Amino acid sequence: MPAAGGRNRYLDLLRAAAIVRVVVYHLYGWTWLPMLLPAMGIMFALAGSLTAASLERRGSIKVIRSRLRRLLPPLWLLGLIAVPLMIAGGWPSESGGEHPFTVPSLLFWILPVGDPPGSDAAADVWVPLWYIRAYLWFVLLSPLLLLLWRRVGWASAGLPFLLLAALGLSGVSLPAVVDATVWDFATFGACWIAGFAHHDGRLARVPPWIAYTLAPTLALAALWRARDAGSWDLNDVPETQALWSFAFVLVILRWQPSMDWLTQRVHLDRAVTVTNARAVTIYLWHNAAIAAIWPVLAFLRIDLGGLPGAAVELLATLVLVLATMLAFGWAEDLAARRPPRLWPATGASGPTVAAAGAVRDREGRGQRERHDGESLQRGGGPPGPEP
Repeated sequence: MPAAGGRNRYLDLLRAAAIVRVVVYHLYGWTWLPMLLPAMGIMFALAGSLTAASLERRGSIKVIRSRLRRLLPPLWLLGLIAVPLMIAGGWPSESGGEHPFTVPSLLFWILPVGDPPGSDAAADVWVPLWYIRAYLWFVLLSPLLLLLWRRVGWASAGLPFLLLAALGLSGVSLPAVVDATVWDFATFGACWIAGFAHHDGRLARVPPWIAYTLAPTLALAALWRARDAGSWDLNDVPETQALWSFAFVLVILRWQPSMDWLTQRVHLDRAVTVTNARAVTIYLWHNAAIAAIWPVLAFLRIDLGGLPGAAVELLATLVLVLATMLAFGWAEDLAARRPPRLWPATGASGPTVAAAGAVRDREGRGQRERHDGESLQRGGGPPGPEP
């Protein structure tokens, strides 16, 4: 439910939970975790809802420009650091890698209409960027998709499933740049459109007997497809991912619980706020942080197995993710046209990179966020890949 200042704390909580799930999944690789919480479907649905809200208030060009402004500077900062390091590490001399080095392909680090490329040695850095590319295309297509939603309603949510079936049955091979984009649209398009239904209230108006009959039916179909494919990891089977995620989103977005309990738990409430405010940074850097924990633990001569070892790995990951937030999170503030901060505001003033303008920032944030609508950090954030 919306909190003071227009924030929907339920959506904030869902986004924070999805981001944490992404980090944990990439750390441990538990195949059951995406089924317990299909983070990608949730994040695309949240982004669809908030993008629809923005499109109702402003023209398409302004909305797309706003999304690009929020999305691209943090990506450029990552590229500014990662690309020179990959080149210095021998990327141009790699042979047989997934992304052979070419200067034209580096343009995807500037405008990710295709996956930003990278060296095999640095796969942990660029593999998660598929979400950024997919999110960008959903934003670009949203004016058309919203128009389709208004014309044909729920039938538009069936189109991604039809495309997914066509791709699977035909076995058609598309050019590499197009192939991943089409498959991701087919897999998560229904979730994005469910976000439209959430925004305009149509999802809440679906009779309970329909919603709670359709969702389990789709979930059972997903399980049948998973068994048939021989994998219970949603990320291995697009059809399973699409069906399960859509079923989950129908239930979780239709439910709008009171969030009074969250405001009464100050530390958790602030953690949710910080996670949302730095969602892009966490998403872009978390996989690199996970890759870095092994040499860090080796340097510290920490080698534990079982549950103690898993706990130490999680703690080390959280510490390194926190370090990336402090080091690079200010790029999200600049992208949002706010004075850059080392730590995002959580209701009380925190340490800032530029104290000047902090008062103006606090006074104007609510107005700007209502004007800008959903940014990646508020609505799509990663937000997390499932390689």
